Amino acid sequence: MSALDYGEFAQRVYATGMLSDPWLNGRERFQLEPVILTPAQLTAFYAAAERIAQIYQELAEIVWANPSLLDEFFELTPFQKVMWLASEGRWHGIARVDLFLCTDGQIRACEMNSDTPSGEAETVLLNQLLHEFHPETIDPNAQFADCFQQMLQASQSAICNLQSAIIYPTDMPEDLSMIALYRQWLAARGGEVLLGSPYNLARDDADNVTVLGKPVGLIVRHYKTDWWGEREIIWANQQPYADEEPLARELLPLLEAAHEGRVTVVNPFGAVVTQNKLSMALMWERQELFSPQAQAWIRAYVPETRRMTQCQPNDLMRKDWVLKSAYGCEGDSVIIGAFVKPKDWFLSLSALIPRHWVAQRFFNVAPFGDAGLLPNYGVYVLGGKAAGIFTRLSRRGTDYSAVTAPTFVREE
Repeated sequence: MSALDYGEFAQRVYATGMLSDPWLNGRERFQLEPVILTPAQLTAFYAAAERIAQIYQELAEIVWANPSLLDEFFELTPFQKVMWLASEGRWHGIARVDLFLCTDGQIRACEMNSDTPSGEAETVLLNQLLHEFHPETIDPNAQFADCFQQMLQASQSAICNLQSAIIYPTDMPEDLSMIALYRQWLAARGGEVLLGSPYNLARDDADNVTVLGKPVGLIVRHYKTDWWGEREIIWANQQPYADEEPLARELLPLLEAAHEGRVTVVNPFGAVVTQNKLSMALMWERQELFSPQAQAWIRAYVPETRRMTQCQPNDLMRKDWVLKSAYGCEGDSVIIGAFVKPKDWFLSLSALIPRHWVAQRFFNVAPFGDAGLLPNYGVYVLGGKAAGIFTRLSRRGTDYSAVTAPTFVREE
């Protein structure tokens, strides 16, 4: 990237009006050198992501047909069950499948974020900013916005044609670039786009859902399902949440309005099951419930995953397993045995509350480039179809110093 240094690139980032943080904790957040995939690699990643989404769709149908699993397997809280049952099994609009190319040549999926997937702004805008320097490549994310619009159109079931809204945790700045991008895409559909938190929801005299007093017919939900319900601690030595009660006043009227066809929520609240990592344990522990095709895909793509309630901690060899909390995604809720000290591993095993955790088989990721960084290929699936990809490069597992690289495809 001799034609552009990082300072010049940072100015381009600021000029987007969305990405405002080219540095994070004093470190460069983006890599200017792209990850360039072959067409065959992109096809393989997209096929894997779509198959993972199909497995989860089958899982949702299994859980809907076997409601006893909500208590016996998932041990959901009362309000989590309310979200699932009110959704009637609907969970999908947009999801991100985190894929890894392993040293054995196989593709593995460590998880799918089907609840509130993030990173869309980096995925789309980073490629836009840097693609001109690589004219011999194809931008696989060029149609992301169109696919998003098509997904919303297919999802829209509300009878009223009102303006749209984005509901998100307004006190957290991490995803503001994504919210700004969503707002731009929603504005292209016409009408006002409202921004607010669950506390800004209400229903008016006409029984429409309102955000900040204005009626809406479409809500893009970026507020996690486990935050709408009861807040539960996952460590035995953890202090209870100060706000552990469910958002009943905000949630129940929204679920009622969605059931009446007065508002469409994307992603639907059924993601409370698919986002739960015990779903991956169900794929392995109750594999006979799945179709032969899904069983083959589970063995091919999903690392062996078990509920901690079914594991003997002493049998979990540190370097062979990863501990993950049911709704966690990073930091102290993901413990990669190969990357932590033996003392920390055993302390984690002794402190975690088993019903909130799974153990997942560790896999070796093929390093990328001269620096030997580990690439995480995040593939976005919209309405069941792969529609974009980004690459995050880290030195080890859940590394806060990870950088995001533009991802292009070599022209044949």
